[in-house]
Amino acid sequence: VLITLDDPAVETPDGTLLFRTGKRHICQGDRIVLLGRNGVGKSRFIAMIRAAIAEPGSEESVKVTPSTVLGYSDQALSGIGADATPLAMVSRRFEIGEQRARSLLAGAGVAIEMQEKRIAALSGGQRSRLMLLVLRLLNPNFYLLDEPTNHLDIDGQEALEDELLKHQASCLLASHDRSFIRAIGNRFWLIEKRRLTEVDSPEGFFRSVAATER
Repeated sequence: VLITLDDPAVETPDGTLLFRTGKRHICQGDRIVLLGRNGVGKSRFIAMIRAAIAEPGSEESVKVTPSTVLGYSDQALSGIGADATPLAMVSRRFEIGEQRARSLLAGAGVAIEMQEKRIAALSGGQRSRLMLLVLRLLNPNFYLLDEPTNHLDIDGQEALEDELLKHQASCLLASHDRSFIRAIGNRFWLIEKRRLTEVDSPEGFFRSVAATER
């Protein structure tokens, strides 16, 4: 068990209840996809788990195993900043030489000519690929991913899928990309009517969304 949830309340910043989780466990090898319509609290839930990992004991009803190493990415890709260059950020954060950093960046799809430009100048897809490299170098055993495929092209999405599946990574993620959800998920948590329930498959949720979009 990596994380134990003792029915925490997920709330808006002003304290309005979004949902309760019930008693749940996240175990090694679980790739849990959060399903739910916009506004139900998926991102707030991911933020709660992240806070509990960052500051053990800060969330009384969320217990985190001390060996948990987090790899986190949010929709804004805030984990890579914007002011530094890809080369400076990777070589500084991971204390690796310039040549090694250049090689890793090129392998991740950040071309040589982009490596010394400000991260803010990169396209969404390039920043997503940079974030993928950062996650890989962190060598996490638990990924928290909020809409990780937002800016990825097909090759980038396949690289992320490969990363998660090849390393049998444990993860909790929210995504609107149905092919990604089907490829990655082996557990599915549905948030609706202020409750979190486990469902066998995402297909029922997909059908309910499709029905309201007609």
